[in-house]
Amino acid sequence: MGSGGGGSNQGPAEQRERTPSGATAASRARLDLPRAPRRTLLPEYDPEAFGRLSERTARFLGTGRFIVWMTLIIILWVVWNVSAPEGLRFDTYPFIFLTLMLSLQASYAAPLILLAQNRQDDRDRVTHEQDRKQNERSIADTEYLTREIAALRMGLGEVATRDWIRSELEDLLRDMEERRVPFPYDSGPERDGTDG
Repeated sequence: MGSGGGGSNQGPAEQRERTPSGATAASRARLDLPRAPRRTLLPEYDPEAFGRLSERTARFLGTGRFIVWMTLIIILWVVWNVSAPEGLRFDTYPFIFLTLMLSLQASYAAPLILLAQNRQDDRDRVTHEQDRKQNERSIADTEYLTREIAALRMGLGEVATRDWIRSELEDLLRDMEERRVPFPYDSGPERDGTDG
């Protein structure tokens, strides 16, 4: 028997905790550590940086500057390939290479514009959601204030105002004047301010 608490004479490899499937605990994935990134053969890219690039490209493609530059390049291309010496021409009359370049430019421009539009749609959706929540809060605040004002009006309807109190006092004075019964010593000139 060993001096350890369990009485086991196993070596360090045998002392490792075994799982039901027979694998050791050291080979199990630990939940307190992030997974190591998988290696893939595909190129990795930053979607946010690519999205920003697509937006800048789409913004440029939608400007007059792009149309002017593209028109100038096409005019120079055609003029060069029509008027240059035969050996220096790189795209003769049906201008197949020019057509290929324009098709290539269009095939890249369309997805980039769509990607930029999708990003703008996502931003608009977030903005509309925030506006909707703000409108709901404003409506709730307005309804609350409306209820409070209505309660104040109802409460003010039950409060005695100065004019109402004055009119009530005047009515009481009139009633007292009408019901006034003269006292015996209040009947004439004999009253001199002394009793009796």
